[in-house]
Amino acid sequence: MLFLNQFVINFTGLKEGEHSFEFNLDNKFFEHFDYNDFNSCRLNAEVKVNKKSSLLEFTFISKGIININCHVSNEPFDYSIENKMKLVVKFSSELINDNEELLILPVGASQLNAAQYLFEMIILSLPIKIIHPGVEDGSLESKTLNKLKEIESNVKEQNSKNDPRWDKLKDLI
Repeated sequence: MLFLNQFVINFTGLKEGEHSFEFNLDNKFFEHFDYNDFNSCRLNAEVKVNKKSSLLEFTFISKGIININCHVSNEPFDYSIENKMKLVVKFSSELINDNEELLILPVGASQLNAAQYLFEMIILSLPIKIIHPGVEDGSLESKTLNKLKEIESNVKEQNSKNDPRWDKLKDLI
């Protein structure tokens, strides 16, 4: 947990206006959230804080390269990622969590740990199915893809054959 303390942003001593904080994220960061899907990653994250008299506006920005396995061929490749997320922080004695872009902190709160927000922004921005660019353009050669193509051709071949049980129904038309 001490590792995640480096992502704590102390906003009580900040003057009104915009402030910027930069972080470098790697596999060690994601391991603290028990997320091990990346082979490696090199991400630069920036948290911009716009302090106003009654609220704080956070802008989380990340950009970098994630080495991840393709969901089709299981071949590792570098996936370029770029994200941006906004969060407004207000202070109130009532804690209301009905909006994902609005965070209500208790009056007197002095800091916010940005680690959870950075993690969620990056993970939720990944597509459901990550496909190697070589699979999409047909330039990747692998045993897995060859086997998938073979199975696909067998299925198409079986679907093209007519079932004699249905041929009698065609005569009715």
